[in-house]
Amino acid sequence: MQTSKRRTLQLALSSVAALALTTVPAVGAHAQGARHKAVFQVSDGEPQKWNLALNNVRNVQEDLGAENVDLEIVAYGPGIGMLKGDSPVASRVADALKRGVKVVACENTMRGQKLVYGDMLPNIGYVPAGVTELMKKQGEGYAYIRP
Repeated sequence: MQTSKRRTLQLALSSVAALALTTVPAVGAHAQGARHKAVFQVSDGEPQKWNLALNNVRNVQEDLGAENVDLEIVAYGPGIGMLKGDSPVASRVADALKRGVKVVACENTMRGQKLVYGDMLPNIGYVPAGVTELMKKQGEGYAYIRP
């Protein structure tokens, strides 16, 4: 190839590469202004698991800014017990709710365990099926986290 054609081709390629670097975000880069979203599954009934999930949620809010994230905790199976009014983590769940974290209980599990809304912590939400809620949230682009 002639020197002038080679130089022209090199300039063209470097221009395309520079354009690509300035206009295409890196893989995994978060679009500017887009909110971060995560859904946390808690299906274990141990306070340690709940404390871990609540710590994770708090850490995400502190790291990214509570105003920049949509966080939801979905409880079902044995994990639902930690959303009862007498739960050992009730005050921490209440704090998470005050910080804007959505906490939902699976109504299928509630029926199976013969729980009624009056047994549960105030201000939590309810979904027909916890597993379905996780699927829906993942379909909406939520990161799935199971501590």
